Amino acid sequence: MRVRHILAIVAVGAAAPVTALGQSTVTSTFDVTITITDTCRIVSTSPIAFATQGVINANVDASGAIAVECTTGTPYDIDLNAGLGAGATTAVRRMTGLTDTSVTVDYTIYQDASRTVLWGDGGGSGDGVASTGTGATQTFTTYGRVPPVQSVLPQSYRDTVTVTVTY
Repeated sequence: MRVRHILAIVAVGAAAPVTALGQSTVTSTFDVTITITDTCRIVSTSPIAFATQGVINANVDASGAIAVECTTGTPYDIDLNAGLGAGATTAVRRMTGLTDTSVTVDYTIYQDASRTVLWGDGGGSGDGVASTGTGATQTFTTYGRVPPVQSVLPQSYRDTVTVTVTY
């Protein structure tokens, strides 16, 4: 009968203790890091589409939406420019005729459903909407109004408004 002798020699300061005959282990650690910066993005926009009209003898209202996503705690402002209509301001924007471009339809975009607070460009002629990011998508309604008593030609009209998120 043969007797096996297992001899383990551990040197002082050795990094690899013997765990079984011919096997050794070593361990180490590493860091896992990430840096999150203030960030915002426009997730989506939906148009303000006024219904088809004949004579405009009362306010015509419609609404759209802007969805924004910002990192948690990030303060931001949503501003809307005056659009592309000739002579437009944020107080009186203008949709231009698609057939006869010399004709426009005035309209305004508001921040509130009662249509009393203009949605401006943050540059003094109406303020933008201020909020703070939650890390989730936040949706803001755009309230449009075409006022009555406009003498315009029967045709389709359009404007393009630019949304700017500043954070």
